[in-house]
Amino acid sequence: MAPLRRELHAHCYRMLGSTHDAADALQDALLRAWRGLARFEGRSSLRTWLYTVATRTCLDVVEARGKRALPVDLGPSSDRAVLDGNAPADVAWLGPYPDAGLADRPAGPDARYEQREAIELAFVAALQHLPGNQRAALLLFEVLGFSAAEIATMMDTSTTSVNSALARARKIVAEKVPSRTQQQTLRQIGDARVREIVTRYATALERGDADALVALLTQDVTWSMPPLPHWYHGLEAVTDFAVQVPMTRCPSWRHLVASANGQPTVAFYVGNDDAGPHVAWSITVLTLRGEHIAEITSFLGPDHFAPFGLPTSLPRPFAHAVEHVSSFVTEPFRVR
Repeated sequence: MAPLRRELHAHCYRMLGSTHDAADALQDALLRAWRGLARFEGRSSLRTWLYTVATRTCLDVVEARGKRALPVDLGPSSDRAVLDGNAPADVAWLGPYPDAGLADRPAGPDARYEQREAIELAFVAALQHLPGNQRAALLLFEVLGFSAAEIATMMDTSTTSVNSALARARKIVAEKVPSRTQQQTLRQIGDARVREIVTRYATALERGDADALVALLTQDVTWSMPPLPHWYHGLEAVTDFAVQVPMTRCPSWRHLVASANGQPTVAFYVGNDDAGPHVAWSITVLTLRGEHIAEITSFLGPDHFAPFGLPTSLPRPFAHAVEHVSSFVTEPFRVR
């Protein structure tokens, strides 16, 4: 089972939209598989059987917990910075996914998506709008390359039902996912330019340089910060939020670069002053269009840092902390 564990975990994340839920579901699925190993008769490959167990486990979770959301799913954007927003307790939020170790190729010869394309934020967010059976059918067919007949066996249904679920799922996903993937954009831009864009973005926030930030953004840029429900759309609204909140009300910023959902990412830390320690604040995933930032999604909270292998605080001096995460600093900008 060990060689399949990474891709099974990614499958559970695509199904559930949460790294933590994916880890729990995979643990449950592997336990089910171990207990049921005597019933494995070899009629399919071990990989197919494990995906069957993992998919059914995730479907149980979907039925019990429902879908996960981003702020853009809940209501209209805010024109000005909201300073007194509270996180709603009744919303299950989509979370970021650490993509280290994921291959940059399709999972099988019949798969339509590269593995990294299939964890991009837009794709995973679109999946959350699908019922569980449609979500599973689409992932098993388009991402993992199983046939409709194989999926019917895995989901204990008919091939006709699978094809119907696929047709409905493809329509919804096509409406919500950009035609150009982030992997295509990143390859076109190249490593050096991506690194420059991300560094300039993080530095602009750290220095409180609104003009430098604006120069990096598209006119229709969006910024959301789950679990806060408010989000901002358009250059004016995003700039107002940036100036009013992170550039004014947060005394000191530090950052480390990372990679989440196959996209360039910044791990931000906030402190009381430049010289003191800084604590984990957000995993901020950037979506690029051309050489500009079209979407900023800041997943707030220190709980997101551990799955990335990132520290939850940067002690003084800052340079000492960087030595311990040098692999994260260099690896994420290698465009696959």
